[in-house]
Amino acid sequence: MATVNVYLNFPGNTEEAFLFYKSVFGTEFDGQGIMRFKDVPPADGMPPIPDGVENMVMHVSLPILGGHMLMGSDAPEQMGFKVIMGTNIYINLQPDTREETRKLFKALSAGGAVEQELQDMFWGDYYGACTDKFGVKWMFNCAEKA
Repeated sequence: MATVNVYLNFPGNTEEAFLFYKSVFGTEFDGQGIMRFKDVPPADGMPPIPDGVENMVMHVSLPILGGHMLMGSDAPEQMGFKVIMGTNIYINLQPDTREETRKLFKALSAGGAVEQELQDMFWGDYYGACTDKFGVKWMFNCAEKA
């Protein structure tokens, strides 16, 4: 079943923020809990993780209300990110099919900017990210296998 979630980026305090949200909503982290940058399996051509980033949060998700998931990660400057609070939010789409994912990605990135082309990722999803022509940031995660 397709879902839509909010994805937040933080400049290094994602864990603190999500521990707070966890206490507010009284829920537990979804999946693997807090995934850290050091947990990313190495891949050909992947640059090394910068010093001081290894223990930062690569991904966390927390169920909140009405079946919605609050998701987040650190976006360290050492990796080229510049978090500006207020523009650190993505709308995360999780379509049911790769075909639907490609269609939505193509439409939303038209006239905007592709941040990461759609591709299979180590966590098992078909993933990509873009900013639309109005400056809204979109992430795509599709669990359907090729």
